Amino acid sequence: MTESNGEGTAGLSRRRVNAAMASGLVGAVYTAGMPAAQAAERRTGGERHHGRHQPAHHDVLFVSAHPDDESGNLSTFGLWHERLGLRTGVVTITRGEGGGNAVGPEEGAPLGMLREDEERSATALAGIENIFYLDKPDFWYTLSAPLTERIWHERDTLDRMVRLFRMATPHTVVTMDPRPFNQHGGHQMSARLAIEAFFLAGDRRAFPGQLTCEGLRPWRPRRLLSQNQSFADLLGPEPPRERRRDPDTGLPVVGVWSGHTSREHGKSWAQVERDASRMYRTQGWAALPPEVPTDPEKLGSDWFSVLVHGGEVVEAPVREQDELRPLYAEFREWTRRVGMPWLANGAQPRFPAAPSTTVPEVAAAPVLNGVEGEGEYPGPELRLRHWEGDEASDADCSATAKMSRHGDDLFVLVTVTDDREGTGLDPDDAKRHWRTDSVEIALDPRGDGDDTSVTFKTGIFPYTDGGGGPVAERDADNRQGPAAETAPGMRVAAAVGDPYRGYTIEAKIPLGELPAAADPERFAANILVYDSDTKDKTGQTRLAWSPFGSAQADTYVWGTARLEGYTPPPGRPTVPADPEIPTEAARSEDSAASVAQARRTGIPLAGGPLPCT
Repeated sequence: MTESNGEGTAGLSRRRVNAAMASGLVGAVYTAGMPAAQAAERRTGGERHHGRHQPAHHDVLFVSAHPDDESGNLSTFGLWHERLGLRTGVVTITRGEGGGNAVGPEEGAPLGMLREDEERSATALAGIENIFYLDKPDFWYTLSAPLTERIWHERDTLDRMVRLFRMATPHTVVTMDPRPFNQHGGHQMSARLAIEAFFLAGDRRAFPGQLTCEGLRPWRPRRLLSQNQSFADLLGPEPPRERRRDPDTGLPVVGVWSGHTSREHGKSWAQVERDASRMYRTQGWAALPPEVPTDPEKLGSDWFSVLVHGGEVVEAPVREQDELRPLYAEFREWTRRVGMPWLANGAQPRFPAAPSTTVPEVAAAPVLNGVEGEGEYPGPELRLRHWEGDEASDADCSATAKMSRHGDDLFVLVTVTDDREGTGLDPDDAKRHWRTDSVEIALDPRGDGDDTSVTFKTGIFPYTDGGGGPVAERDADNRQGPAAETAPGMRVAAAVGDPYRGYTIEAKIPLGELPAAADPERFAANILVYDSDTKDKTGQTRLAWSPFGSAQADTYVWGTARLEGYTPPPGRPTVPADPEIPTEAARSEDSAASVAQARRTGIPLAGGPLPCT
C-alpha cells in the first residue's frame, strides 16, 4: 500500500495562483503554498474513488471544538470556495452542549442539536456543505487542555480525527490557536489534536487498523495553518500583501482580506460573515450589529500562522521561559513532543501581581438581608474593575465587595451600581449566569489550583422573572447545579433598588461546602460582576476584583484572601474532591442532517470505524 500525499496530485494551475496573487486573496507568504485541489485516491464506503469531486474529498478541513468556532473565518472559506473552487469541510469535536442559550431553556444534548442547526445554516453561506461532529461532550468554560483531554478521551478523539483526514484527503488543515493563555481549553485541545492528526494521518504506524482492517490509506496534508489574532487591528486590503511574522512564535503569518466582494451574495465577504454570525442565535449573536462598514479601509483580515508549508515543518528560533506555571510547563512539553517547541515561545504571560486582602473574623454573623449592618464587614472595601466587554461609566456599571468570616462561614457583600436591568430569568432557568445581571464568587480553598475543577464558583442572580428573589447556582467548578442541591448550606439575599439603580447581594458560604479544607494563608478568590442592559440574554460589561485574562477561569490570577484567625476543623480533607463534570453529548445518530451527510460522503458518523474488510 503506497502513501498518498499532495506532491503527486493535481494542484491549482499557475493561472489560478497568479490570479490569487493579483487579487489579494491571500498574503504574500501564503501564495507559494496555496491550498490545492487534490485528485487523491481514498476509500469511501466500499469503493475507491479518484478526484477532487468525489463525495468524501475536501480541499480544506477546519478543525475546532464548538459550533461557531469557524465563524471568524467564514469570509476566508467563502472566498476560497467562490474564487478558487476549494471545498472546505468543518470538523467540530463537540456540539457546544455546555454553552449558554439566549433563545430558550434547552441545555445539554437538546442545546447541542440546536447549535448544529445554527452551524450548518451559517456555514452554508460560505459554501460549506459538510460538518463532521465527533460527538464529544462540551462541559464548561475551562482554560485547561489537560482537563479537556481527560473528558474527551484524547486517544479515541485522535483516532476519529486521523480517520477523517485519511478519508477527506485535505491538502490544507486549518485549526485554532493551541497556545494556553486566555484560551478555552477546548480550543487548545482541538488545535493540539489537529496538529497531531496532521502528521499521524500520513504515518502507516499510526492507528494501523484503519489501514489493515478498514482499507484506508495514509494521507499526508501539505499545509497546516492556525488562527492568529495578533494582527486583528490591521485594516484595509494592503496588510495581507506584506510579509509578517508572529511576534511570539516567530512563524510566518498570512492574511486573507474580508473586503472582497462575493459574486453570489453581492456584498463583501465581511458582510456575509456577519450575516452568518447572527445565525448563532443561542449564543446571543443575533444581537450583533447587522451591518459591517462599507468603507474598505475599515475591514480587517483573517490571519493564520503557517505551521507546515509544502509538507515541511516551518521552524523558528526557540526562546525558553523560566519558572513556568504547571499549565504552561505542560504545554511546553507537548510542543517538544510534536517537534514544534517554538510554539511555546512567550506562551506564559507576564502575570501582574494579584490583589490581596484580609478577611476579618466577626463576633456575630452578619444578617443576610442585602444591607450592610454596623460592624458586619469591618475589612477593606474591594473595588471591582473593568475586565471584559464595553467600557462603562460608574453610573452605568460599577461595584465594590467586602468579606468577613464568622466561625466556619464566609460572608460576601457585593454592591453594584447599574443604570438598567437585564433579563429576569425564570427560576428554573437560573443558570449560565453571564447572560444577565449577576455576581460570581470564585473560591480556591487551597490557593494552588491549576483549573477551576478544584474550586467553588457560584453565580448569583439578584432578581428573577416576575419580581422573584435571588437565586444561586454553581457553574464550571467542582460540582455544578442549583445551589440548593450542590451547596445546601449556602444562603443568599439581595436588595434591588426601586426605582432600579442597582442592587446588593449578600451571601453566606459555609467553608465546609468547598471541595477541600480552606488554607487560611493561601485562600484565593475572585469576585466578578456581569452587567446586561438588554432583554435578549446577552451581557455587555464585566467587572472583576482581579481582572487579568480570563478572570473567571484563570486561578493563577485570583487574589489572595487571608482568613484571619481561621483554622479548619480537624479531619477536613486537604485534597480536593474529584470533580463532577457533565459528559452529556448530542449524538450524530440522532441528527437527520448528520445521517444524511454520512450517506452522501461515505464518512461514518462521528468519524467512527468503517466495517472491517
